[in-house]
Amino acid sequence: MKFLNTTFITALRRCQSLPQHRFVAEKITALSHLSQPSFLSKNQRVETKPKNNSINYFGPIRRCLLGLPADAVKFDQRGFCGGNKTVCSRLENVGSTFLTGYHFALESASLAELHVKLAEVDAEVRGFAYEGAAMGLAICESLTPWRARGFLTKKFLAGAGDAHAYMIHVGIGWFWARLPFGFRRAQKKLDSLLGWLAFDGWGFHEGFFHWRKYINGQPAPKKFSGYERRVFDQGFGRSLWFVLGGNVELIAATVSNFVAARQPDLWSGIGLAATCAGGVEADALQQLRKLSGQFSPQLAQGSAFAAKARQRAGNLTSYTTLAVKILCETSAETAARVTDAALENLPMNAAEPAYEIWRQRIQHHFATNQQTPATA
Repeated sequence: MKFLNTTFITALRRCQSLPQHRFVAEKITALSHLSQPSFLSKNQRVETKPKNNSINYFGPIRRCLLGLPADAVKFDQRGFCGGNKTVCSRLENVGSTFLTGYHFALESASLAELHVKLAEVDAEVRGFAYEGAAMGLAICESLTPWRARGFLTKKFLAGAGDAHAYMIHVGIGWFWARLPFGFRRAQKKLDSLLGWLAFDGWGFHEGFFHWRKYINGQPAPKKFSGYERRVFDQGFGRSLWFVLGGNVELIAATVSNFVAARQPDLWSGIGLAATCAGGVEADALQQLRKLSGQFSPQLAQGSAFAAKARQRAGNLTSYTTLAVKILCETSAETAARVTDAALENLPMNAAEPAYEIWRQRIQHHFATNQQTPATA
């Protein structure tokens, strides 16, 4: 007990000198020796305090050393521009909710406690809190190198997190972006279909925090290969919705700076963000579809993904319904069913990843069931 008290006080003193916005290996090393993970079962933990003492020492330490400041997602701090105050406020709230979920995961002594905290988040944005929590759990896993990587997120997905499976896989990608070592080995432990969404999360992370490195059509990081680059672009496309404040004209102009081969995936990400995060009125959504031109099937596919993610989570909103109606020319429920139908007899061992075949099927559906929008 004396050791724990000393360790706790030492860690708190270190918090005063360590910048909270940096995720560096030094912090992970510093925490690893004091991370008897309370997520482990009782027979897997080494007792270091009396059983009747329920104080959660490690949660506050993890939050103190690994927490992000609130202004990390503020648009003025990030240099985002383009949107009006109302849209930017809505999108900032999405980022703040992500941070809330992330900090919940760092602070919680168990998955049960984490689920209780997440359930208190407003239903409309709860999925973003689950996304942040997934990043936090992945961080906690990295503090326990004696355990198999992915053991916490796997349990998370098997419980209440199942309804937010799309968002959780995206959140894991945020962790990969911060600590990329072993990410390909980690992917093999994820769902063979939805696991690709982690690269989407990575792309969003890079666009959100390092947008100047990519905004003018610069290539994805060299560490990626093959299809990883394409899913990265989908996530980067999502980030454009935030970076450019939902300004559809500016978004379309920015996408045009990229080589033609990358634009379909960017539009897919834009469709997802415009439908899931939202913020703009119907006329802006109509203009967005018009500006997408030949890439309207990709825009619709991203929108349908958002509809399915919200339907699965039980938090469809009037805004999502409106966005899907405009971008997909159908109801949110029908768009979600389109994504389900595209999974039937999906080949899992084809030359192309099953995730891409799934997307192509959805895009083909909308290409053959929509009127091509007139170019702007």
